[in-house]
Amino acid sequence: MAFSTQAVFRDDSYLREAEATVVGLNERGGIILDRTIFYATSGGQPGDTGFLTRGDGSSISVAATITGESKDEIIHVPGLEQAVPEIGERLKLSIDWPRRHLLMRMHAACHLLTVVCPYPITGASVSEDDSRVDFDIPDAGFTKEDVTAQMMELVRANHPIYTRWISDDELAANPTLVKSKNVRPPSGTGKIRLVCIGDNASIDSQPCGGTHVAGTAEIGEIHIGKIEKKGRENRRFRIRFGAMPSN
Repeated sequence: MAFSTQAVFRDDSYLREAEATVVGLNERGGIILDRTIFYATSGGQPGDTGFLTRGDGSSISVAATITGESKDEIIHVPGLEQAVPEIGERLKLSIDWPRRHLLMRMHAACHLLTVVCPYPITGASVSEDDSRVDFDIPDAGFTKEDVTAQMMELVRANHPIYTRWISDDELAANPTLVKSKNVRPPSGTGKIRLVCIGDNASIDSQPCGGTHVAGTAEIGEIHIGKIEKKGRENRRFRIRFGAMPSN
């Protein structure tokens, strides 16, 4: 039986704490709640870590967050030798906010890279300090310096970043919203979540279920650390925090 968890982070990615009720426990000790602020690993972004506080004040560390039988079932994976809560128990949820905020900044930076390099995406991975986006580009024709300069121009302009929902039919009528070459956003639920950048989505708009900062300036200083050739028509761009090294 698959459960459905209310993904609170989709509406407010800045929530650091919340309360929820345990609705299920799987055979591996995974904890399923009726609602959560913990993002589950998906779309290249790793799941949240943190802890759950019980009524008696004791805590259960969360080592990972993943999806279960469906994308709507979110499983909180406890660390080793952690206590198991009871079904129906009320818990306080606390995410590792410094880590989450780094991932939010980096995921937003990946979106800016897809604006500067408007080519089909063949892969992506978000991490706290070094992320990558792979593009289908036969001949890159880009330099680290030029891409960094264009991304930082978007960062400094402090464009708003926000989400909105469209229907499956609207997405079908606007296929260019999908930037991934081989992966389509989940359909069949009747609605698709778009992440938009700029007033009236003037900079970008694409399907995404991840967490992002509210404005491009919050991303901070970033640079392209490396552009790698991965096959005949693939180029991998690595994004890192901080100013580009001088040498």
